[in-house]
Amino acid sequence: MLTIKVGKTSLTEQSRLIVWLLKAAMLLVPALVVVVVVLQLYSNPLKVTGQSVVVRENSKPAPEKKPAGTCYQKTECPDDQISFYIQTGAANVVGPLICIHNNLIVGTILNNAGPGINIVTLNGRTGEVLKIGNFNMYGGEVGPLIEFLKNIEEGSIVLFASFDEPATKLNEEARKLIAELGSSMVQTLGFRDSWAFVGGKGTTGKSTLEKYLKNEKATNKYDSWPELVHLEGCLPRFLA
Repeated sequence: MLTIKVGKTSLTEQSRLIVWLLKAAMLLVPALVVVVVVLQLYSNPLKVTGQSVVVRENSKPAPEKKPAGTCYQKTECPDDQISFYIQTGAANVVGPLICIHNNLIVGTILNNAGPGINIVTLNGRTGEVLKIGNFNMYGGEVGPLIEFLKNIEEGSIVLFASFDEPATKLNEEARKLIAELGSSMVQTLGFRDSWAFVGGKGTTGKSTLEKYLKNEKATNKYDSWPELVHLEGCLPRFLA
C-alpha cells in the first residue's frame, strides 16, 4: 500500500516564516515613515513655525505695491542744493505729486491737489515752502491763477504739475506770466496735455526743467489723455 505522509514539520516552518515576515513588516513600516518625514523636514527650505504654509505650484511673488502719495526720487543731490520730484496726474483718475527733499508737499493724500494746474513756490535760498495753489482750468476761472503768479516773491523757485485739464481757461496774460518764470512750452500747452515745469522768479533765460506730452489720440496712453510725466533733479539755491 502506498502511503502519503503529510509532514507537520513543513507546515510549521511555513507558518513560522509568515509570522516572521509579518513582524518584520511591522517593524520596517514605522521606520520607513520616520525616515520619509525626516527627509521631508530637512529638505524643505521653509522653516516650520507651527503655522500652516500653503505653497502653490508655479506661484510667483506678488509685485510690490507702492503706497499712494509717496515720493520716489532717485536723484541724489548735494547738501547745498534742493532736491525735487514732480509727477503729473494720470488722466483724471490719479492725482499729481510735488515733493521736496523726498517729502510730499502736494498730493491727493494731503487733500491739496486737484484738476488743472498745481503750483508750489519755495524760498530760493532756504528751500522753505512759501505757497501752494491749485487752479481748475476747466471749471474754474483764470483770475485767481493770474493773481497767484503776480504775487510770487522775487527769488522764489516755482514748481508746476498738471492734472486732468490744465489749459482751457489759460489766457495770454497767464501764459506770459508763466513764460517769464522760464517756461518755453506753456505757449503751446493745450487741452488735456501733461506738463511739468520748474522755474524761478527773477531768473533769466529758459528753464531746462520742463516736460510736456501732447494729447494726441494716436499716442495717448489713457484714452483721451497722454502718459503722465515725471520730472526730478537738483536745484541750486539762489545766492542773492
